[in-house]
Amino acid sequence: VAGTIAACNQNKSSDKSAATVTAGTGSIVYVNQDTLLSKYDYFKDMSKRLEDKGKSAQNDVGSRQQALQREAAEYQKSANTLSADQRATTEQRLQREGQEFQQYQQNAAAQFQNEQGEEQKKLYEKVAAFMKDYAKEKGYKMILTFQKGNTTMWYGDPGLDVTSDVIKRLNDAYAKDKK
Repeated sequence: VAGTIAACNQNKSSDKSAATVTAGTGSIVYVNQDTLLSKYDYFKDMSKRLEDKGKSAQNDVGSRQQALQREAAEYQKSANTLSADQRATTEQRLQREGQEFQQYQQNAAAQFQNEQGEEQKKLYEKVAAFMKDYAKEKGYKMILTFQKGNTTMWYGDPGLDVTSDVIKRLNDAYAKDKK
């Protein structure tokens, strides 16, 4: 995208350079994604919800694991006093419970990943819909995103950065939705 923009700018007359395109008059602007995510209240709330769910799932898995470990430790203490049949039955039960625990742990992790994916999808759709309306309202033809470490955009003139306005409007809209 950046290469195309640069090529287009080279084809225009020499008195129109990329630097003369500003957020007020141009049709291309950008949003700093890192700043957007760190200051967007919906993202903060979403992250907190996911963090809480993750901790809850970890606590649940951890308590089940501890119970299983206690049960195995109790068996080891009393194994010498049990008959061979009782030992075999108990070992089979503990092995089955261990396998069930592993399956539960995998299912819990998969469920959390699915919820995380759904939340990320909602976030993307929410921001994309906002950006579409924002671009239409402001008369922008394109809104690029800039993210540290993402080489699709190496530099953007600070005059083209509409991040703070986007954050303010997104947070205002989210505050209304929250009520």
